[in-house]
Amino acid sequence: MTVSPAYVTDASGFQGWADELSVPREESELVDALVRARAARTPVTLAGAGSGLTGARVAQGGLVISLEKFRRLDVEKGAAWAGAAVSLVELGQALARTGQFFAPDPTEWTASIGGVVATNASGSRSFRYGSARRNILGLKVALMDGSVREFARGETVDFEVPAIPLPATTKYTAGYRLQPGMDWIDLFCGSEGTLGVILEAKLALLPVQEEVFSGVIFFDADARALAAVDAWRPIVGLNMLEYLDRNSLNLLRGRYPDIPRGAGAALLIEAEGDDVDAWERYLTEAGADIDASWFAMSAKDRERFRAFRHSLPELVNATVLERGFMKMGTDYAVPIARNSEMLAGYRDRLEQELPGQYVIFGHIGDAHVHVNMLPASKPQAEAAAALLSEFARKVVDLGGTVSAEHGLGKRKAYLLAIQYAPEHIRAMMDVKRRLDPDWLLGRGTLFPVPPEFAA
Repeated sequence: MTVSPAYVTDASGFQGWADELSVPREESELVDALVRARAARTPVTLAGAGSGLTGARVAQGGLVISLEKFRRLDVEKGAAWAGAAVSLVELGQALARTGQFFAPDPTEWTASIGGVVATNASGSRSFRYGSARRNILGLKVALMDGSVREFARGETVDFEVPAIPLPATTKYTAGYRLQPGMDWIDLFCGSEGTLGVILEAKLALLPVQEEVFSGVIFFDADARALAAVDAWRPIVGLNMLEYLDRNSLNLLRGRYPDIPRGAGAALLIEAEGDDVDAWERYLTEAGADIDASWFAMSAKDRERFRAFRHSLPELVNATVLERGFMKMGTDYAVPIARNSEMLAGYRDRLEQELPGQYVIFGHIGDAHVHVNMLPASKPQAEAAAALLSEFARKVVDLGGTVSAEHGLGKRKAYLLAIQYAPEHIRAMMDVKRRLDPDWLLGRGTLFPVPPEFAA
């Protein structure tokens, strides 16, 4: 059987192959597929929407299961049950009619709920509301033993879980977040399709804020923008604090020619309330280019700003594919106090190795920015790959994490050994063996395949 490339590639350009495809229409068909796969010792890969960047959904043989038919969406006040295939776009549209929203705001709105849970995704509003893990009230999960279980928030794992050291960051999705007495939900969030099949998730919802101050704030110098970040972090009610460097703005100019010519950096902000006088004071004290900055006068303007921010990854992906190289980007985060140090380290090395061939942007409120390198030649691609490892070691030395929201998948699984000692990785692998004793789910994602399953 030839499996369509649509099921064995992702947004990073990573490609794989599979021997068989299953698209179950209901729970019983899915369970049957898992039982048959276990009996035949066939590896199983879960194919989500394909918006991921690390290859977790990209099979390397075996059976691919797509959950595209799992589309339940029941919305009530304060919560919604959403099937694994429901996209963030669909969810947002349904919630808008009820005056509610789901706090996590990943850049790619075509992402599915199953993928959001699997990677513990977050996005621009994580500065205030945290990652998916913090906003999940329940999960329905199919396990490799053929059982289907529902887990509610507060239901603790029923076996002994060791403690592993966690980074001092606000976000984290590098391997399993193991702590004694942890919730089942916290175990499955960020497990990248290696422990069970997420069928549905119960999402915590919040009421839409009536009054919001939102803007794209331009600065003539990067230093002014970074100083503003430190000054604005403590502001009560600040939902979003995003960053775009000069290279990012230059890349965006083709689509947004009204970006000021002298802009050296920009911050995207969104704050609860409409205290314009207070924000005028904050902006003046920070030395922002107030006259050139953009401010939202309506919900339509705020949507335009969201599209502006989300356009950058699209342009990066298009540039990388046009140049014929795989995407080279970081998902690293450091403790907030080390943010400026890490940024300076990024820029210093990038200017040495890839001058002008990179962008730095993202969730600076969480000290979590993305470095995307844009190699134009094979030597530059090799330099970019080396920098990914170099930056990872630096981040870990600063108390950070090698993945804050994308996961590690197959492409970046090697980074786990930079963050964790062998005994910590063995502890994670022991948890996987308990739930997937034949090492079939997501084989090759996060961990090397143990020798007994490699044949």
